[in-house]
Amino acid sequence: MSFQPKTNYNVEEKIWSSEKEKSQFGEDLSIGEIIFQEMLRHPKSEAQISDSEKTILLREDLLNNSIRIATFMRKLGLTQTDIVGIIARNTTHVAAVAYACFFNGIALHSLNSTYLPEIIEKLFQNTKPRIIFCDGDEYEKIRSATTKLNVKIVTMRNHPVGVLSIQEVLKTPAEEGFKPAPLKQGSSHPLAILSTSGTTGTPKAVIVANCRTILSGLTKLTTSDVQYVSSSLDWASSLWTVVSSGVFSTKRIVSDKPFDPLETLRIIEEYGVTYVLQAPAQVAAIVSCRDFEKANLQSLRYYYFGGGRCTSEVQRRLRRKLGKDILHFCYGASELGSLFCVNWHYDAKPNSVGRPSPGYQVKILNDQGDKLGPNEEGEVFINNGSFWPGYYGNPEASKEVYKNQWYQTGDIGYVDDDGFVYIVERKKDLLKYQSNHYYPHELEELIAQMPGVVEACVFGIWNVENGDEAAAIIAKQPNVRLSEEDVIDFVAQHATTKFLRLHAGCLIVDDLKRSPNGKTNRAANREYFIRQKGIQLRK
Repeated sequence: MSFQPKTNYNVEEKIWSSEKEKSQFGEDLSIGEIIFQEMLRHPKSEAQISDSEKTILLREDLLNNSIRIATFMRKLGLTQTDIVGIIARNTTHVAAVAYACFFNGIALHSLNSTYLPEIIEKLFQNTKPRIIFCDGDEYEKIRSATTKLNVKIVTMRNHPVGVLSIQEVLKTPAEEGFKPAPLKQGSSHPLAILSTSGTTGTPKAVIVANCRTILSGLTKLTTSDVQYVSSSLDWASSLWTVVSSGVFSTKRIVSDKPFDPLETLRIIEEYGVTYVLQAPAQVAAIVSCRDFEKANLQSLRYYYFGGGRCTSEVQRRLRRKLGKDILHFCYGASELGSLFCVNWHYDAKPNSVGRPSPGYQVKILNDQGDKLGPNEEGEVFINNGSFWPGYYGNPEASKEVYKNQWYQTGDIGYVDDDGFVYIVERKKDLLKYQSNHYYPHELEELIAQMPGVVEACVFGIWNVENGDEAAAIIAKQPNVRLSEEDVIDFVAQHATTKFLRLHAGCLIVDDLKRSPNGKTNRAANREYFIRQKGIQLRK
């Protein structure tokens, strides 16, 4: 568990590189072909348990279901240029739909079930799926949003009368001698299409390539591991878990219920979960819930957290509970479909996301495009050594963030003398009060130290005289008395600089505004704050 890739630094090029990891699978095999072979190797092992539906699938059950669904797609005439839509919670047969797509070399386009109809319409109008697998709960919404498309709809649960159900699809006789289809485009062939967070406007459709780098940071999983991720298949963490569970023959626990900290603790203990991956907001909710201190988390081997900053206070409480060599800060993005970094040495390098994953390169650039050296702060660029197809149907947006195999992350960070990467903040979130620059996380870290605070979201409110005046929305624990004045005074008393204050005030709430994938949505929280405070913005 102490694995950490070696990083080499090229002084002339100012690029950090990690040695490529030797694959345990044939280089010519697709992700679908690897999963197919591994499921044949372990037919009697448990592949999946649905906690909410109380179902258990052996690996041979999941394989047979996947083959039947893949055969159904082939009989419909779907080819590798087609798209399959998925907009469903984590129910029993969602993984089989994903594997069927992998076996056929057909990209799945997964959306969150909470998306508004107009967002669903725009996204599916872009990719034009031939068939959509959705929950019956959203059937009417999906049907209405896709009236302009010639699309077949299959429901995964709560089936409306007269609509094709997944149970009917599973009655399809398996194609005799079924084999996964070779990929026409090799490793650059689309595996899946995910959506960006969509904090402003319509989310972009991110193509995840059928590349072995999707396994980065996950190659230490074994058949003894039990994985649990609460996010649905529209989020990268769920896709990584579905793929890695198939490749490394782990047991996967699923639930169609939304994330709940108490339920998560129960599931970890009841099923002996060894691996979880959570967003910082979920980690904050976990350590703040009433059962955290008494929860039995001894089964955990890997507690990954990423997708944003996690305050030092939350990390400290989690580290104290878990013990050594379990907590791992990680860094990834849907755009490259993988974890760029995983910190395997949390105690030695707290707040680092780790060294670059095997086969990856990192460089840091300033605003003028000059390369920076160790401990110099600038924008982080990543190269995973393979081709990224870009945003589906949006070559202009692709060119803005991807040039010569380098992905522009939009994150400010640096690399230390030992090759460990540190992410400071999103570049667009940098604020300026009078002549002083500051980051939201500086105030979030401070507010998180207050008893009763679960999570804080800080943003700037523009003032023509001062610039970005800091404001905050704070989620507090239930039954805790906490006033806005308490928070403002605490910041004033404990901030290290005089300009670091909540000049625009704060708001106390039960929970923050979040994106469909569970991340804290800074833009949505700012808009809510402005409405609640009745602020009239002036430029």
